[in-house]
Amino acid sequence: MRVQKTVKTLLAGVLVGAAWLAANTLAASLSISLPPETAKLKPSTHPGYLIAMQKCAICHSADYVNQQPSKMTLTQWTAEVAKMKTAYGAPLSDDDVKQIGEYLATTYGDAKLATTTAAPPAEPAAATVSAPAKAVDVMALLNANACLACHAIDKTEVGPAYKDVAARYQHDAQALSKLEVSIRNGGTGKWGAAQMPPFTTLSQDEIRLLAQFVLKQ
Repeated sequence: MRVQKTVKTLLAGVLVGAAWLAANTLAASLSISLPPETAKLKPSTHPGYLIAMQKCAICHSADYVNQQPSKMTLTQWTAEVAKMKTAYGAPLSDDDVKQIGEYLATTYGDAKLATTTAAPPAEPAAATVSAPAKAVDVMALLNANACLACHAIDKTEVGPAYKDVAARYQHDAQALSKLEVSIRNGGTGKWGAAQMPPFTTLSQDEIRLLAQFVLKQ
């Protein structure tokens, strides 16, 4: 009986070891390759288009928009965008919500926005001493544009770590200008297949500030 029990114990150990080995071998060899992103938002001259390109693409594909009912009203589109802000924490201001809602309603639906008559040019104001420019908080800028949703300082997330970017460009005399172009225009392929949205709504000073911050890491 003792010998039989010992044999059963050894057999159970062998089976457990074989199962563990098979599971780890499968985990090591399994890889998933997603197809490249092909869906794009419909172009428009509405300012909400650029905001959508910059901020909506952070979290989801343009297919999400394409899958919505085709007859959604301005109120419905605006409510959908507002939900992204209130329920999911999208980095959108109230004006962003309004502009994106209008863009979606007019481009993907039948909404027509009222046109306004241009006001006559104002009389030139008397010369005043301008206040010094307010310093921009780079961390506030990163958070407002959801940069830290895809990047971290010292580890790879959706996009590369800022330290890795700084290391790649540390001996490049054109590093600042190249990084500014990448931030402004977005793109894919430099650090893998992940798509970086364009940040065309940022001012040149804000783009430079972000580029300088990354290169200092």
